[in-house]
Amino acid sequence: MLCNILKKYGISERFLQEAILYPNLFIGRICLQNKDLYKAVTHRGEVSAEISGKFRYVAARLSDYPAVGDFVMLDRSDNQNGNAIIHHVLTRKSSFERKAVGTENDTQIVAANIDTVFLCMALNNDYNLRRLERYLSIAWDSRAIPVVVLTKSDLCHNLQEKLSQVSSVAIGVDVLVTSAMSGDGYESIRPYIQPGKTVAFIGSSGVGKSTLINRLAGRELLQTNEIRKDDKGRHTTTSRQLLVLQSGGIVIDTPGMRELGVENVNLSKAFADIDKLAQQCKFRDCSHQSEPGCAVQRAIQYGELTEKRLDSYLKLKKEAKYDGLSSKQIETEKINAMFSGMGGMKNARKFIKAQSRKKR
Repeated sequence: MLCNILKKYGISERFLQEAILYPNLFIGRICLQNKDLYKAVTHRGEVSAEISGKFRYVAARLSDYPAVGDFVMLDRSDNQNGNAIIHHVLTRKSSFERKAVGTENDTQIVAANIDTVFLCMALNNDYNLRRLERYLSIAWDSRAIPVVVLTKSDLCHNLQEKLSQVSSVAIGVDVLVTSAMSGDGYESIRPYIQPGKTVAFIGSSGVGKSTLINRLAGRELLQTNEIRKDDKGRHTTTSRQLLVLQSGGIVIDTPGMRELGVENVNLSKAFADIDKLAQQCKFRDCSHQSEPGCAVQRAIQYGELTEKRLDSYLKLKKEAKYDGLSSKQIETEKINAMFSGMGGMKNARKFIKAQSRKKR
C-alpha cells in the first residue's frame, strides 16, 4: 500500500503504473532544485539527489532534465549511504517551459505536473490585457487548467469594467477577484486547492502571489516585500520549490514562472473567438489583414472584435514562429516537432492509435 506521504505529494495511479517499468528503483517527487542538486520526497521522506552520469550523457536537451514537480525514479529512498541517484523522469502530464539562458533553440522545464495554474494580475498599474493573453496562451499549451486571479481589488475604482474586459479575453476560464487587505479576500481561491492536486501562480512581481500563498497556507511560508514607489514589485522568490499546504493542496513556487516566453503557446484556446471566426474566412490561409471575405476583419468592422486583440494574436503567432499558419497547421507543426525523431506526423498518428487501443 502506498505511503501517505507520497499521496500528500500528489502521486497518482498514472505515475505508479509507469513506475512498474523500473522494478529496482524507487519513485519520488522533486520538491526543490538548486542548480544540479535536488531534493525529492519518497515513501520514507525527503532525500538529497543528483542525476546519474548515464542520465547526463543520454539527455539530448535541457528539457530532459528533472524539474520541480517531476516524478522520478531513484536508486534509493533515503540518504543513509549518500545522495540518491536519479535515473529516469516519468512522463509529464503538464509542463511549463522557457528558453534556456545562453542558447538559441534549447528550452528548460520550469515546473512540471501542475493541475491548475493561477494567472495573477493586479488591478493597479500592473493591469495589462495583452500580457494576460500571453499567460493564457502559455497556460493552455502547458496542459494545466488556467484560472485568472485579479489581485488588489481594493485599489481598483472601476472593477466591473475591468472584469468585463478580462472576461472578453479569458474565454472559458474562471476569473477570481481577491484582495490582500481583507481577511477573506483570498477565499475564492480555496475551492481550487484540493488535497493531492498541484497548483502554481504566474504573474509579475508585486501582484501578490507570495501573499496569496501565505494566506492559503495559514503561515508565512514565503517572504513578501512591500510594493515600490513606482508601483512595481520586488522579486521575493529565489529558489524553485514545491510546498504542501495544511489543506492538503500543493503549490509550486519558482521565479522562472514569471519569465516564461512564447516559445510554446496554444492560440486556438487562448484566442478561441478569433479561431472560430477564421473558420468562416473565404480563404483557408487568410492572414486576417487585407484579404477579401475575411470574417475576422468583418467582426472588427461591426465592433464584435477589437483591433488590439487581433494585433495581440498576430504578434504572438509571429513570436512563436507560427506566422502565416492556420490553427490546424500550427498543431501539425507542434506534433511534427514532438515526433521529429520518429518520422513526424505519420508516426504520431500511429502512436496515438496505439495508445487508444491500450485504453480499450
